[in-house]
Amino acid sequence: MPTRTMTPTRFLARMSLETDVGTALSDTRIRLLEEIQRKGSINQAAKAVPLSYKAAWDAIDTMNNLAPEPLVVRVTGGRQGGGTQLTDYGRRIVAMYRALEIEYQAALDRLSERLNDVGAGDIQGFQRLMHRMSMKTSARNQFSGAITGLRDGGVDYEVRVRLDAHTEIAAIITKASAENLGLTIGKEVFALVKSSSVMLAIDPAMKLTARNQLWGEVAAIHEGPVNNEVTLALPSGRSVTCVVTGDSCKALGIEPGVRACAFFKSSSVILAAYD
Repeated sequence: MPTRTMTPTRFLARMSLETDVGTALSDTRIRLLEEIQRKGSINQAAKAVPLSYKAAWDAIDTMNNLAPEPLVVRVTGGRQGGGTQLTDYGRRIVAMYRALEIEYQAALDRLSERLNDVGAGDIQGFQRLMHRMSMKTSARNQFSGAITGLRDGGVDYEVRVRLDAHTEIAAIITKASAENLGLTIGKEVFALVKSSSVMLAIDPAMKLTARNQLWGEVAAIHEGPVNNEVTLALPSGRSVTCVVTGDSCKALGIEPGVRACAFFKSSSVILAAYD
């Protein structure tokens, strides 16, 4: 009976770049950026990856929200009527990622050569553990920023998070949660807000009790049978998405280019921090 040869274990590089508040870039997102650079069209880039058009825009919104400055910008005018393109910052990020990926794969290959004396079961168990420890969130709005304010309310804390030079949001969390997260002034945190918790207004004179009020311009509307998903582009290049009924969109005159306010309660903001 022929001896069965054990195929050497090889770890393939699927690199992600981590910030103080979690994963910022992955291979899929980098490929999306590269296709945008080549084609100048989010629709064509999404097909090439492949991703749905909506998933591609969701990824771009998330990257722009988490990055110090936008990686992708919308371009209007021209013979093609506009499109999307990478910023200089976006091109530098792509180049850095690919350079790191080459070194990363080389390091993994060296590691694989040293694992010949480790049982295959141990390696597979390690791989399963890493998979289980991976975490993703369903929150549509994901922001990162530094804590600029902490106010002790007895049983809870009001936490202010600076997203950029012009935007700050507030969150209300329990005192126990604040202590568990180790929150301090200047610490980088992740702020998560479900799209269903965000509401829209278009009248600047309207007085609202919601602590968080982000003004921007309607950039995209994804229509559904009952509800629409509306994305506002903020002046900083970030964005915020909310769910609004189709009837409400019609009543408010919500359409691309309209200036609107996305507002949500501080209690609707979930904070996350990494050690």
